[in-house]
Amino acid sequence: MSPLLPVILSGGSGTRLWPLSREAYPKQFLPLVGDDTMLQATWKRVSGIAGLAPIVVANEEHRFMAAEQLRECSVKPLALILEPMGRNTAPAITVAALQALKSNEDAILLVLPSDHVIRDEAAFHAAVEVAARAAEEGKLVTFGIKPASPEVGYGYIKADGNTGAMPVEEFVEKPDLQTARMYLESGNYYWNSGMFLFKASRYLAEVEKLQPAILSACREALDKAQADTDFVRLDPDAFANSPNDSIDYAIMEKTDAATVVPMDAGWSDVGSWSALWEISDKDATGNAHHGDVIEVDCHDTYAYGSKLIAMVGLNDVVVVETDDAVMVGHRDRIQEVKEVVARIKRDGRSEASAHRKVYRPWGAYDSIDNGDRFQVKRITVKPGASLSLQMHHHRAEHWIVVSGTAKVTRGDESILLTENQSTYIPLGVTHRLDNPGKLPLELIEVQSGSYLGEDDIVRFDDVYGRVGS
Repeated sequence: MSPLLPVILSGGSGTRLWPLSREAYPKQFLPLVGDDTMLQATWKRVSGIAGLAPIVVANEEHRFMAAEQLRECSVKPLALILEPMGRNTAPAITVAALQALKSNEDAILLVLPSDHVIRDEAAFHAAVEVAARAAEEGKLVTFGIKPASPEVGYGYIKADGNTGAMPVEEFVEKPDLQTARMYLESGNYYWNSGMFLFKASRYLAEVEKLQPAILSACREALDKAQADTDFVRLDPDAFANSPNDSIDYAIMEKTDAATVVPMDAGWSDVGSWSALWEISDKDATGNAHHGDVIEVDCHDTYAYGSKLIAMVGLNDVVVVETDDAVMVGHRDRIQEVKEVVARIKRDGRSEASAHRKVYRPWGAYDSIDNGDRFQVKRITVKPGASLSLQMHHHRAEHWIVVSGTAKVTRGDESILLTENQSTYIPLGVTHRLDNPGKLPLELIEVQSGSYLGEDDIVRFDDVYGRVGS
């Protein structure tokens, strides 16, 4: 049998699990269930059955988070492909299939979103084994989740049969409640999981037949891609020419090779805070709490935060706390958080896109205070890491070392600073910060000037390939 090559899709806009999930830090990078992030859990779920290292398709803006989290799992991807913009799942999977063949691997691709939870790995592996046999016969397999309730938030798949790898009779859009109940009672309908399995060459043959414009654009985007350290950067102009289509609509609904394998493995796409409550461990009164939570006479609640959260006399309520936002809502209406995010964006606020603490390939910074013409950040630099050689047009900076050792380049001079020592970077002066030590470097940065935005930066040299403004 051909080797199994996982294709992990790491996109996402970060709206449905706001305020914990943001555009710059969507849910696949969060440890929502257990200690691993959802991206890490996705890889670990298949690492024991994979014959090859994964291909990961990620958003350009998330590249360093994806690379670092995979590194923490001790896995080096066959390729980490960066999308310059989202074009939906059909182009993403097409690029991954082309990359697999480019690496001389006409493997069986197991396509997995990176933000799903699967509780029963043994059942998942058994379903993959059934699907792999069908893929060897030229089938394009999707996994159908055995429905546990008349869910109206999922698309459905109608199967021609009731066991094993079955022909797909019909893909159905999200139904109303009455129709969903009929689907549940029939026993022939499954929730559409968004997971797929097929041979790379077989999938591309169907794309060529059914969606030649997608194949042409993706092939050109990969042929013109730039290799950048750990990444494969798709050509933005070519990739933008691809139709924006899901694999369901573009391929699976049109091919005569569509096959569904049923799965009952404790699956969830964690599409809302209420869904996360449903799959979380609960106490005797139905409460699922993460962090420092005190509750008095509460039932069926969900709480997540780092500060003390006190809840009194609440039923069916979700409370989520972060450094810069608190969200409280009824579980039955928690999907409406997307309207909150839309309003935040409309008001031009930053809370929809980024957390107060922002992660970078060299470490992280936390904006702990700001006001008119000043901003204070706490900066953490990993051992051996280095910020870019840079300059700012509109701000000066004062650095105070809290712990560790800092090597500071300031103009033509280079100095070493240790705990309680400081330096000043005048406006317009070229500078760089390095951590030459074996322990994390912690420092406080005080910025002052007429404009303090993150885009006021000109990079002259950068080990992470971020040269430019």
